Amino acid sequence: MKVSIITVVYNRAKTIERAVQSVLRQTYPQIEYIIIDGASKDGTLEVVNRYQSQISTIVSEKDNGVYDALNKGIKLATGDVVGILHADDEFADDTIIQQVADVLQKNDGIDCVYGDVGFVKEEAPGKIIRYYSSAIFKPALFKYGFMPAHPTFFCYKKFFDQYGLYRTDMDIASDFDLLFRYLKKHALQSIYIPKMLVRMNLGGKSTKGVASTIKINKEIKQILSENKMPSSYLRLYSRYFIKVQEYWKNKKQSAT
Repeated sequence: MKVSIITVVYNRAKTIERAVQSVLRQTYPQIEYIIIDGASKDGTLEVVNRYQSQISTIVSEKDNGVYDALNKGIKLATGDVVGILHADDEFADDTIIQQVADVLQKNDGIDCVYGDVGFVKEEAPGKIIRYYSSAIFKPALFKYGFMPAHPTFFCYKKFFDQYGLYRTDMDIASDFDLLFRYLKKHALQSIYIPKMLVRMNLGGKSTKGVASTIKINKEIKQILSENKMPSSYLRLYSRYFIKVQEYWKNKKQSAT
């Protein structure tokens, strides 16, 4: 089983090397690594090119945003399974892809897997600030804006071909839309891996503050309305109480 890992990047010279090394350290032997750079101007490509011999495909050209770049990478992927690692993130350990491949190979009829993500700060990538568990997820929770941790989502490539790629008319919530289509609308069979698969850097579009929170919920509400799933802003914002609980739980565990 070949696993294609896609990293999209734009002007992240400070963090891209950590992401690249995280992929290259993986113990699983059959990895196709694709990097899509949006014509960075800060030296990102120079960092990437240091590892050119170990990277399957490098594309550097202007794009129409992160989802357009992800779609480019998926179209280029030749692996049986596709996963994503953003330029600010890293795999939780060197055996993550091996574990993902083992789960998929040992479970016939399973179409995709996902796990947990730990949020970190750029200056302290080893310290978990907040832990997002996908354990409680079930498709009915989409109406509350819940979804599995998108950075941990691995799916067979054939379903990207069959059910479509990321929408490029969304600024923040296209990952929610894709997971909704795959797990709810088309009812792909999934398995939850009960562990942290990715360490994710705080500061992305969906974690930038109040403005991004308002925007992502507006887009999620639009997605749910288009799919005739009853929801409301009260439901969508109620999930943040759980996020606050996660933050304080992690803070207490760190203090002990």
